[in-house]
Amino acid sequence: MRYEKGRKDVSRQRIIEAASERFRGDGIAATGLAGVMSDAGMTNGAFYPHFQSKADLVRETVAATMDGQAEQMREMIADGGLEAAIAFYLSPEHRDNPASGCTLAALLPELARQPLEARAVYAERFEAIAHEFAAGLPANTPDPEAAVMGIYATLIGSLQLARAVEGTELSDRILAAGRDAARALIRTD
Repeated sequence: MRYEKGRKDVSRQRIIEAASERFRGDGIAATGLAGVMSDAGMTNGAFYPHFQSKADLVRETVAATMDGQAEQMREMIADGGLEAAIAFYLSPEHRDNPASGCTLAALLPELARQPLEARAVYAERFEAIAHEFAAGLPANTPDPEAAVMGIYATLIGSLQLARAVEGTELSDRILAAGRDAARALIRTD
């Protein structure tokens, strides 16, 4: 049986999208391949023509999701500046929807336990994003790369803390404090 050209690429993309949502929502360790394939509308046997292992899927999913999120951040910054991106990132909407939110905030502890290949993809993508955003900081920023890394650490840490106590008034206070701290890192006055 012959399939139309590009079908394999479309199927692979469906698997990556389903895995991305599952990994961010449930965690890597708690996500089984059967659930991912069901979410993608495919059988378990259809997994292996696309990926050699779950670790391979994790690596590819992290790369694709980080690329997509970097593009989304670029658009936000172009439209409203870095402060708008900070406001979105530390918003109740982002906090309350981890399955469609930041891969880093959802998966960092688990990524640290992944094989070297997955960690290398994460490190490569993160460093590229940091360099790109550092170039967008005010010209008189003393150490733009350090500022961006501090901003990311503040954003991710604040979001993780807020999610841990989601549904409480403390969660909203953590988001507000994180926004203030991240904004302070981009000010040069």
